[in-house]
Amino acid sequence: MMRTLYIVRHAKAEERNMFAADHDRQLTSEGIMAAARVGRYLHSRQVMPGHIISSTAPRAKDTARVVAEQLGFETSQIQLNPNLFDGGPKAYLEAINDLPDTIDSAMIVGHNPDVSYFAEFLTHQSIGSMSKGAVVAVSFEGLNWSEVSGRTGSVAFEIAPKKLPNS
Repeated sequence: MMRTLYIVRHAKAEERNMFAADHDRQLTSEGIMAAARVGRYLHSRQVMPGHIISSTAPRAKDTARVVAEQLGFETSQIQLNPNLFDGGPKAYLEAINDLPDTIDSAMIVGHNPDVSYFAEFLTHQSIGSMSKGAVVAVSFEGLNWSEVSGRTGSVAFEIAPKKLPNS
């Protein structure tokens, strides 16, 4: 069985503000539009994850929600995981390893540099720094989610909002 993980970096957010916590930064209007373009593109590729996990930070939650809406995924079913904010790639791996084997695709929405490191860890391919709103789809052949680890996946495709049409 083939499993696919869609690793998403949150879309463009407000600049850091010394009076507000980094965790609480919101998406900008540009970020919302970019997340919607990414969601429409994934929908055109008939992507429908069986599960979506997101960081609890508003910019990640809102990216997950906007993408999910475009995919027709029930937004109330998005699982929020507080460990994905500053938890490092290990937190992402733990979240994926806990997925039920009854689903064959999942999406995880989080933050750089963790998402970029995580994609490279899974695939042992050079991803570089994922741009805001970008998606790396990673395929795993013949593995249960609990068996996913370093070098077990391969990049199926990569997309970034700036490379998609604005329509």
